[in-house]
Amino acid sequence: MRIELRNITKRFGALVANDAISLTLDSGQIVGVLGENGAGKSTLMKIISGYQPADSGQVWLDGRRAPYTTPHGAIAAGIGMLHQDPLDVAAFTVIEDFVLGFEGALDYSAARAQLDGVCGQLGFALPPDAEVASLSIAQRQQLEMARLLALGVRTLILDEPTTGISAEQKDALFAALRKLAKQGVTILLVSHKLEDVLQLCDRAVVLRRGQLTGDVMLPVPHPELIALMFGQAQPPLERRTTRRPGDSPVLTLRDVTISDRRLQIDRFSLSVDHGEVIGVAGLDGSGQAPIMRAAVGLQPIVHGEITLGAQPMTGKPYRAYLAAGAAFGAAGRLEEGLVPGLSLTEHFALINGDSARIRWGHVRAHTQRQIEHYQIKGQADSRIDSLSGGNQQRVLMAMLPDQPTIMVLEQPTRGLDVESARWIWTQLLGRCEAGAGLIFSSDDLDEILAYSDRIIVCFAGRTSVLDNTPELSAETLGALIGGATA
Repeated sequence: MRIELRNITKRFGALVANDAISLTLDSGQIVGVLGENGAGKSTLMKIISGYQPADSGQVWLDGRRAPYTTPHGAIAAGIGMLHQDPLDVAAFTVIEDFVLGFEGALDYSAARAQLDGVCGQLGFALPPDAEVASLSIAQRQQLEMARLLALGVRTLILDEPTTGISAEQKDALFAALRKLAKQGVTILLVSHKLEDVLQLCDRAVVLRRGQLTGDVMLPVPHPELIALMFGQAQPPLERRTTRRPGDSPVLTLRDVTISDRRLQIDRFSLSVDHGEVIGVAGLDGSGQAPIMRAAVGLQPIVHGEITLGAQPMTGKPYRAYLAAGAAFGAAGRLEEGLVPGLSLTEHFALINGDSARIRWGHVRAHTQRQIEHYQIKGQADSRIDSLSGGNQQRVLMAMLPDQPTIMVLEQPTRGLDVESARWIWTQLLGRCEAGAGLIFSSDDLDEILAYSDRIIVCFAGRTSVLDNTPELSAETLGALIGGATA
């Protein structure tokens, strides 16, 4: 399938998300789609896959203008999109989810055979009678891929598919995509991870501020791609410790026991110094979330003590922690951190304090100051869910207290491009230099090693706290979170 984009333009109010983009994609290519957050990547992919109409311009397939205006029509025309959060039904079984979109009378025996055939071809293992809710993120991706391929898709768009999966699962995914490309399927990989694009793709197209700024055959040097994305290659952010161990701790957990529904964490102790950065590493479900949430009153503890400075906090709600200088940021920006449908101004009104009366003039002025200071690409009346992931993260940063005592942040740079992640860390380290402590989790072991003074390693409810020494490598840390002993 040959896809031609002819002068695709899409606007959202004053924001030009795609600016007269023209591009040709040939059968069997694996094309990386790169760009900083807010560059227009997702908008362009949604136009190609029928989720959004272009304001002007056309999509052509094999020399004919594309006939579709919906995702269903795009799939019928041979184009399917696998979203970062797969569009599945958790309550369904695998086979029930697999047949979604099939037309005509359902033949489950034939569908099982078809599922087995696709899985066998690509090396997937999907038990047909298992509930979708029981699958890992990688398996859910595999199920969605199998469903789209069974529906006849010949162009597959994947949006950040390596987020939240292990290195082994990524290798399996890439092997399957290479097999599909050899069969003539066109693969579009939307990613902010340059190493993924360089590892998998034949070609990379780069968007910047809504415009196509690069179209190169790979491999090319890493700095060249960064320059296309950001205008200039940025040196890595240097981190010098701001830890002040001589002062009294900003946060202390003493013999804390947490009984989560899936695991138990016994007698965990930790003291966080002023200015200290502590990274939390572990596979999903290993205990990171219960520990971090217990530290700010969002997870009940069954034993132990928690203090903020000299103030006892055991058993108190998050509101009390917030009043004492603690701040929490959830991994799910739109699920827990922000409120879809509300504007930026309404979000800043939510942190207006305990007053029942909102001074809207004051809130609007404050919102505009924060938009300018944090360089948020949006207006005061923009809906939060209309912003890119990077700009949503900037809003969350703007909503944190200016002088927190302790920040506990889940995945603060997940899904962000290099420049946005660098900007976030500049803000966080500035607060640490002022004396705040920081506990953060990340799937990126290099990020944990780059910024942490100490590292909490979690495995199946067991924890250990390591000093971040020059001898500690990503390979060693990866082995530890997989269950190896130090």
